[in-house]
Amino acid sequence: MADHDRPTPIDGMRRVSVRPGDSLAPVAGDKDEASVPSTPSTKAAKAARFGRATIVLAALVATATVGGGGAWLAGRGTESTDDAQVEGHVVSVSARTSGQIARVLVKDNQLVKEGDVLVELDATELAAREDAARADLASAKAAAQAARAQLALTERSISATMKQARGELTHASAGLTGSRATVAQAQADIDMAASRLRLAHVELARAQKLFADAAISRADLDAQQAAFDQATSALTNARARLDSASAGTSGWGGAIEIASGRMAAAGAGPDQLEVGRANVALADAHVQQTEVAVRLAEIARSYAVIRAPLSGVVARRVAEPGQTASPDRPLLAIIPQDDVWIVANFREDQIARMTPGQPVKLRIDAFGRRELTGSVDSIAGASGARFALLPPDNASGNFIKVTQRIPVLVRVDGSREGLRPGMSAYVTVVVDARSPAR
Repeated sequence: MADHDRPTPIDGMRRVSVRPGDSLAPVAGDKDEASVPSTPSTKAAKAARFGRATIVLAALVATATVGGGGAWLAGRGTESTDDAQVEGHVVSVSARTSGQIARVLVKDNQLVKEGDVLVELDATELAAREDAARADLASAKAAAQAARAQLALTERSISATMKQARGELTHASAGLTGSRATVAQAQADIDMAASRLRLAHVELARAQKLFADAAISRADLDAQQAAFDQATSALTNARARLDSASAGTSGWGGAIEIASGRMAAAGAGPDQLEVGRANVALADAHVQQTEVAVRLAEIARSYAVIRAPLSGVVARRVAEPGQTASPDRPLLAIIPQDDVWIVANFREDQIARMTPGQPVKLRIDAFGRRELTGSVDSIAGASGARFALLPPDNASGNFIKVTQRIPVLVRVDGSREGLRPGMSAYVTVVVDARSPAR
């Protein structure tokens, strides 16, 4: 029989070869079984098959119901997420002063304790600055000591100058009084000498007249002439004493002026004391300033030794001997191992009944099926998307609702040994299903 004489199979039907004389009755097993005459054996087979299918279907429904109910009961009152990871502090350690690295005493992944020396810088220049600051401090202390000595000398000098000025003024006043008395006496002597001169002049004129009349002798005339000359000399002498006394009075007046000037100078002593005290205060302030400079130099020198600020594991060490360290470039990082927590990012529709203090079950991927316990510490005030570099803005463009995730901070109970920041975790929070949603 040629290929083109063979019947073409129809999709979904079995291919049957028909020979001349064969009956065209439906074949058992075809879809059109209703057209096949029913026999008792056929009905029994169909009933058996239907019974088995019913039993299997009922078993599957029961299994699904029990499994779903069990899962619902097991998950009732809990919220879970696998979007969680271990978090911790990563402390960057930098130099607090610029300098060349002399030694690096740690390596990556090394456990260090708080206070351990990590890096040492070359402290030669810092030591020289400290020595210069100490020299300035010594100079400032010497200047302060000199200012105090000058103040003490000024106090004693002002006291002595005041006493001396007062004594000179008293002496000059007494001398002026005595000089004035001498002037008065000299004036009286002049008056008396003038009277005697006038008397001697009268007697001389009378003697000359009597001598001309030959009433007296020559000796009497000479005696009167001598008396007149003495009176003239006495007047001249008295006038000289008056001039001397007047000059003495002027001199004592000048002495009084000098003593008064010294008194005025001594009177400015309090002002000089204030100036001296101000100099002492200035010197003391300079001493304090240089002491601070020495302290800063000591601190700067101590910065040459970089110590661990806390205990932890060294990571990301980039410090190498010979490099130049500066405060703006981290040398290494320290990760503390005893202060870790877990941040679980729950969907926003999962946190309605979450509150701080609720118990938490934890599974860390690195620990296998080992289960840890903890508690909810706090819930973030915004979704993680709010802290992204470019937060989404639903007010622009087409709006597509995306379920947001809210970070929840979980504290781990007991020992945290083995937990390292960055590990993945599966977190289940036991919430109170009966409490109203917030």
